[in-house]
Amino acid sequence: MKISFPYMGCVTGYQKMLELMGHEIIMPPRPTSRTVDLGAKYAPEFLCFPFKMMLGTYIEVAEQGAELIVSTGGRGPCRAGMYGEIHQRILRQLGYRTEIAIFDDPTQNRKAFLEQVKGLINHTSLPKALRSAYLSYRLIESMDSLEAKLKTLRPYEVEAGSFDRAWRTITGWHEGCFSQKDLKKVRRDSEELLVSIQIRNVPEAEKLRVGIVGEIYVAMESAANMDIERKLNSLGIETYNCQSLSHWLHHHIYPKWSKANEAIQIMKKARRYTPLNAGGHDMENIGWMMEYKERRMDGVVHLMPFGCLPELITQSLIPDITRDLDLPILSMSIDEQTGSVNNQTRLEAFADLIAQKKRVKNASVKAPSFQVPAGEGKDTFTAYRQSGSEVRI
Repeated sequence: MKISFPYMGCVTGYQKMLELMGHEIIMPPRPTSRTVDLGAKYAPEFLCFPFKMMLGTYIEVAEQGAELIVSTGGRGPCRAGMYGEIHQRILRQLGYRTEIAIFDDPTQNRKAFLEQVKGLINHTSLPKALRSAYLSYRLIESMDSLEAKLKTLRPYEVEAGSFDRAWRTITGWHEGCFSQKDLKKVRRDSEELLVSIQIRNVPEAEKLRVGIVGEIYVAMESAANMDIERKLNSLGIETYNCQSLSHWLHHHIYPKWSKANEAIQIMKKARRYTPLNAGGHDMENIGWMMEYKERRMDGVVHLMPFGCLPELITQSLIPDITRDLDLPILSMSIDEQTGSVNNQTRLEAFADLIAQKKRVKNASVKAPSFQVPAGEGKDTFTAYRQSGSEVRI
């Protein structure tokens, strides 16, 4: 069967699992302006940006002959739970016979989930299917971990583009993995490649670190957020993204009481500001803002699709969180009308703000002396210059 999927995080993991199960993969093209234009043209006007970009991708792979598209859904007030059905209807109206299989939280409807899995396994034996799924899971964990490390090193690269070239090499290595042994070797080689790249030596006090939170699609998918993490890296800022495919898998695979289910632990922090999960990742994002403050981040960037209802709730709480935590937070709304120059300008201003805030925090200034003997005629300025004391602010 010819199978495809939308770009969202580590697509190498999807590709590997489906290949090992004997399917022919139709790799989706990287989203471009044509992808967005197609989605915006055929989608209902007021549906959010992820819906439109995914629809554009579905149309492009349907044009290439994809018979089945594998994707994920959602639940709760977030409209992502309706995406699959509406996408399917639009494809039908456009004359495509491509089917869409939505894989959602297995704890919500176990029977429907198993039916979807049964159709995807094809004629593969159950043991082989389980091995393939586990290899893909570990591959996703490996690539997410390596990418997270890359985003903390790329701000200091001496030769521009060296880490991007390394990442293309690392991706190719992971695509060639067919066993746990292969993956273990590739992981070791990838780590060695990253640390071999020459970087500038920047004092710890001058390093800037920013956490990324937001709606899962625009936070994870670089094509949707206009490569915001690469732009921040180019400004000399390390980025730490709370959303990744492995993080999503941990949240849906591990039980709530497990320490591996980090999302549940993070959401507990958010109860200080909201007792109710309004859908999507709003409560988790609030918790991550608090977590990033505890991890001594210099700021947070909040990404949301224009009109996203759960993230509008998060956005409304940002002024209170900023005031209470003394944490700069930049909220950015993204849709098909968003301009890259506008985003670049806002990011540069935010970078200047957090850099200045850190300089002030670390600065040593001379403190004026008030022990000048009476009658000697020394003014305050002279006393200030002659003082040898210092104060930290």
